[in-house]
Amino acid sequence: MKPLTEQEIRAAFVNCTKGEAKRLSVPRDLADRPWEDLDYLGWRDPQSPGRAYLVTEVDGRPRALALRRPVQGGGGMRRSMCSICLTVHDGGVSLMVAPRAGKAGQQGNSVGAYMCDDLACSLYVRGKKETGAGARLHETLMQEEKVRRTVENLTAFVAKVTA
Repeated sequence: MKPLTEQEIRAAFVNCTKGEAKRLSVPRDLADRPWEDLDYLGWRDPQSPGRAYLVTEVDGRPRALALRRPVQGGGGMRRSMCSICLTVHDGGVSLMVAPRAGKAGQQGNSVGAYMCDDLACSLYVRGKKETGAGARLHETLMQEEKVRRTVENLTAFVAKVTA
């Protein structure tokens, strides 16, 4: 993914108002992100634990989504799989819900996907971040194919939000 500026990120949001995009928290460490290893930039809002955001490139243009996530309660640690990168976590997967873009979103329609709670799918797929023993299922796919699958899964999710 090519490095993005705060202004580019704010302008890329497709499922919130311009005012909401202007007020949301954008990471301050954009220059320090491992852009060459990212298929998307994802972060949780430090000021609002129930909010998360992601930005990816679709058809050569950045597309950003505002997401809602459950605020972690006292629930147990259960093994779950991210539907984007297919990484298995002990308690590290959350249902991320995105309001649909446009009129459908204004009417309250949304799309959800189970995703890595830290939104670090790109790093898990590339082996740059680990979740512990047994987290990666044995696959015969090469790393490039896993990356391609992750991008396709994310693109499909973005398409559902913007449809």
